[in-house]
Amino acid sequence: MVDVIPASGILDFFRTGFEHAAWRLETRRSYAADEATGEYQDFLRGVTPPRDDGPWFRLMRERTAAGARIERVRLVDDPPSDGQRYLLATTPDNLAAGEDIRFLTRARAAELALPGEDFWLFDSRVLGCFNWTDASRRMELTTDPADVVAACRARDAAWHHALRYEEFTR
Repeated sequence: MVDVIPASGILDFFRTGFEHAAWRLETRRSYAADEATGEYQDFLRGVTPPRDDGPWFRLMRERTAAGARIERVRLVDDPPSDGQRYLLATTPDNLAAGEDIRFLTRARAAELALPGEDFWLFDSRVLGCFNWTDASRRMELTTDPADVVAACRARDAAWHHALRYEEFTR
């Protein structure tokens, strides 16, 4: 069975949809949600993104202060795409909110046979995959054991080889 969370409900899902850990593999070279902002367009013109304290960051501080782990591995090309450079520039906001974000080159990810699609893994038992094929940008949740185990394996391989932000940006 697959449950669907529309983009408008994802923040609410992060309030109550998992208990201990949310882990994400970010594989895309760019994200339309970022590209649609004035901040991103300013970044492309050389303006450093301002610090962000929006709803996502407040919720992440709340969840991590309560003991939840929010972790990600972001794949980065060589050289990084504009979208990846933007994510690198804005990562300090995520880190300040309590997230643990690490980085892995796309070449290393290929060697590890990581999946090519983004996903979230919640409490190692629920897999959230994004549907980017239409304007709704929704997350589809499944508890299918084979899919969840494959995501857990990808998480373990990616996390083991990924570098912390400070080390990656040196």
